[in-house]
Amino acid sequence: MRFLARAVFAALGLALAAYLLRGVSYDGLVALAVAALLLGVVNAILRPVLFILTLPLTIVTLGLFLLVLNALMILLVALVVPGFRVDGLGSGVLAAVITGVTSWIGAMVIGDAKRV
Repeated sequence: MRFLARAVFAALGLALAAYLLRGVSYDGLVALAVAALLLGVVNAILRPVLFILTLPLTIVTLGLFLLVLNALMILLVALVVPGFRVDGLGSGVLAAVITGVTSWIGAMVIGDAKRV
């Protein structure tokens, strides 16, 4: 159930990114929902592996490479999902920031946020 709730907030983040950015677009709610679900799967499976592989670069850039890594995950989803488009790494980075903030707010709402 939490996965679906997180996917809804990811979809809201992607929709907000498409609304705010010229380089992000989707054709309909189905494409948006599939993109959000696939983004959740990619972030759960592929992102941890890539995080470990790129850890030295992440340390050297003081964590800023994580934005690029998140953007690459969104670009990968855009390559696979027909009807969901991201035009370039710059749009991907901004979409990653918007989606990340939206997902963070969603985690706070559903009570899934990590406490500091």
